[in-house]
Amino acid sequence: MGTLSVNQNKLQKRLRRLAGEAVADFNMIEEGDKVMVCLSGGKDSYTLLDVLMHFQKVAPIRFDIVAVNMDQKQPGFPEHVLPAYLKALGVEYHIVEKDTYSVVKELIPEGKTTCSLCSRLRRGTLYTFADEIGATKMALGHHRDDIVETFFLNMFFNGSLKAMPPKLRADDGRNVVIRPLAYCHEKDIQAYSDLKQFPIIPCNLCGSQENLQRQVVKDMLLDWERKTPGRTESIFRALQNVQPSQLADRKLFDFNNLRIDETAASRFVNVVNI
Repeated sequence: MGTLSVNQNKLQKRLRRLAGEAVADFNMIEEGDKVMVCLSGGKDSYTLLDVLMHFQKVAPIRFDIVAVNMDQKQPGFPEHVLPAYLKALGVEYHIVEKDTYSVVKELIPEGKTTCSLCSRLRRGTLYTFADEIGATKMALGHHRDDIVETFFLNMFFNGSLKAMPPKLRADDGRNVVIRPLAYCHEKDIQAYSDLKQFPIIPCNLCGSQENLQRQVVKDMLLDWERKTPGRTESIFRALQNVQPSQLADRKLFDFNNLRIDETAASRFVNVVNI
């Protein structure tokens, strides 16, 4: 890629700035960290690796990067693409081979949702590998739009208010997941991916219910954004401005013991008869 145009330079700077803000706000990367960057071959994970490699050069702290791809043995997966790309970059990488595809096909009846089991198997394998190589952080490529979509998916289909946190300690306590692109917009990532001409590996969508539900939510947000620009950003900001006393979760706020404060100053209102 040659010299960037003014707009292309602005795009690159914007992605780096937003990712840098997320890393700083949530203390995602610390001195001496070994960051395992999970690569799928999609635009998000390529952009994530690109941004983190830039940070590695300019950050005031030292940290290591290890790129990891999980080959789940899905039919037609081009096994040569990522090794060739990562070798050319000169970054340490590993290809973890685990035939979760056959396991899912064997356990899940045809036509039933496979996403839950597939992601659980993938996550477990990556957590284990991160532990094996001594990774202190596991970086994923989820962006702002992913987080907002997940928020609505959980609200609409699970009846819960939760999304994807920018930083998460796994249930086992041994893995910390970070999402440095949490503040970045998907449209910027797509534009940057096109600009950099990353060797994208097409996603072989299984057509499961979860993917269909996510597409419905994505279309809904795009429609809202067309009608009211900035709405997605406003929703994302709301996730950073939670007020438990204004919701209805008794685990987050003690409604049972909410009573009049006898020590509070009285507020007198003059009533004028008309």
